[in-house]
Amino acid sequence: MTDRRRALGASGEEAVACWYQERGYEVVVRNWRCREGELDLIVRDGRAFVFCEVKTRTSDAFGAPVEAVNRAKQERLRRLAARWLTEAPLRPREIRFDVASVMGDRIEVLEGAF
Repeated sequence: MTDRRRALGASGEEAVACWYQERGYEVVVRNWRCREGELDLIVRDGRAFVFCEVKTRTSDAFGAPVEAVNRAKQERLRRLAARWLTEAPLRPREIRFDVASVMGDRIEVLEGAF
């Protein structure tokens, strides 16, 4: 991955983290990694945890960013979330999977995407 793409992804993740914070969520973890992969953002509202996959693009030439989260990616994110939850600081009363699309200054968060 090039430095430019890495910086684009990081800026998108920062923008989405701010989006959640403005709505009262606490950012718990950014870029949690294990051998099987990475979770972009984990945020919480009380005991409700949200696992958010962030897709940042400069254009929609290859489709909307949210379209990049296909069935296989969803399954991998579920497995990663289950692994993270085994070590979570407290038991969630609810979990949710969101997908955030970032293009320029526009942020769209699809809550409960899968």
